[in-house]
Amino acid sequence: MDIPMVNIQALLALAMFIASLLIARIVGNIRRGKWPGGELWILYLRILLGFLLAAAITFGFYSFAGISIIG
Repeated sequence: MDIPMVNIQALLALAMFIASLLIARIVGNIRRGKWPGGELWILYLRILLGFLLAAAITFGFYSFAGISIIG
């Protein structure tokens, strides 16, 4: 089973984007008061969201260009 690294990179980008959608949903629920948490948790999750989105965009861009940056 020889999967090209560019395809694995594209799947990783997709997984990070889905994870960022999940984090955004969690932040929204904490802000509305549905879930427990304070401003510090929201700050932490927004920083995590930024890193996940940046990584997803980077991996996706390089995948579409056909350049493998993970190996």
